[in-house]
Amino acid sequence: MRIVTGTTSPFTRYERISVSPASCSIRSEYVIAFYTFKLQYKCNNSTPAWEQRKLEDIANRVTRKNEGESDLPLTISSQYGLVDQRTFFNNQVASKDMSGYYLLRKGEFAYNKSTSGDSPWGAVKRLVRYEKGCVSTLYICFGLDGADPDFLVTYYETDRWYKAVQMIAAEGARNHGLLNIAPNDFFDTALILPPSREEQELIGLFFARLDNLITLHQRKRLSIRQRSPVWS
Repeated sequence: MRIVTGTTSPFTRYERISVSPASCSIRSEYVIAFYTFKLQYKCNNSTPAWEQRKLEDIANRVTRKNEGESDLPLTISSQYGLVDQRTFFNNQVASKDMSGYYLLRKGEFAYNKSTSGDSPWGAVKRLVRYEKGCVSTLYICFGLDGADPDFLVTYYETDRWYKAVQMIAAEGARNHGLLNIAPNDFFDTALILPPSREEQELIGLFFARLDNLITLHQRKRLSIRQRSPVWS
């Protein structure tokens, strides 16, 4: 549950949000806060309405191949983002020769079309842990040139983009959990975002701080559980 204190400034108001230590998953927290944040902005008549834009209008596809520049195999985890495949699976699933893989640089995004219970329409994650790494060519990769990356990270943590992907995924077109989605169709999907880059940055920064706050509370709660027999 979120407790929002009332102030005259919307930004001050959101900085004073408190999160219960017994919070639910980070994805659920994002969804709740995202809608709350958007509703408050709608109440402010001086704020322009959010606009619908296609992904191709704010992003450029990345198809550069790895030519011996990196030997780090990456995979997408719905919870942890783009991570080292060797550590995540305790094994290297990727081929030893990764010359045919896409080379992803820090700050760029990748869409994994594989579905799971947490990600029914796949997962879009940004590379933040490493300077560069290799991903399968089954991933759809892109960089941004017309939107704030932190805002887009937040956007893809919600389910706001599911409907657009659902519309381009042919019914029954799942091959062992892998959605049949062409890159051109994915870049044709529509997003809803603030027209102002400054507003995008403020929202992205807010949720980045909120993410850190939730993580700290979860670590604190875990520490208490480990030390106290009452919680065991």
